[in-house]
Amino acid sequence: MTEPLPTSRRRDAAWQGDPPDPLDSPDYYSGIVVKRIAAFLIDAFLIALLMLGWSALTVVLAIGSLGLLSPLIAVYVLVPLLYDTLLVGGPRSATPGMRVMHIEVRRWDGARPDLLQSALQSLMFYGTVGMTSTLILLVALFNPRRRCLHDYLAGTVTVNRIDFARVAFRAPG
Repeated sequence: MTEPLPTSRRRDAAWQGDPPDPLDSPDYYSGIVVKRIAAFLIDAFLIALLMLGWSALTVVLAIGSLGLLSPLIAVYVLVPLLYDTLLVGGPRSATPGMRVMHIEVRRWDGARPDLLQSALQSLMFYGTVGMTSTLILLVALFNPRRRCLHDYLAGTVTVNRIDFARVAFRAPG
């Protein structure tokens, strides 16, 4: 009897089972809070540019259609959610800001998050941050893996991006 082929989700898993312990594998978590803040600022700038572009486009379309396409302006509020969902749930599991800071989002079992889990994380992020004026992000300072509330609710962990092939074949000593 043959073994089933591994799914693409397991082939690119960063680890098996629970995430690495911060004391045993500090490379995954070192500087992660500062990197997440910097990544967020980069992404906020990019989201602002996207929202500005969308606003300009929809205003032109609304005027050109004599108001018939003006409901498209409402999609404006979905830009940040779609940005995070599609990029974190994509093949790199990171937004452009995260890629610049060399961090990525992983599921609790080490696999990359799918679109549903990414959407849940984005909704939880914008919901909890909006309700608490960003104070909820302080949760990351009080747990060893530096997870925020939206990470707990979505079952994800943000880690430093590590070249697993290089780590796996590192010469001893």
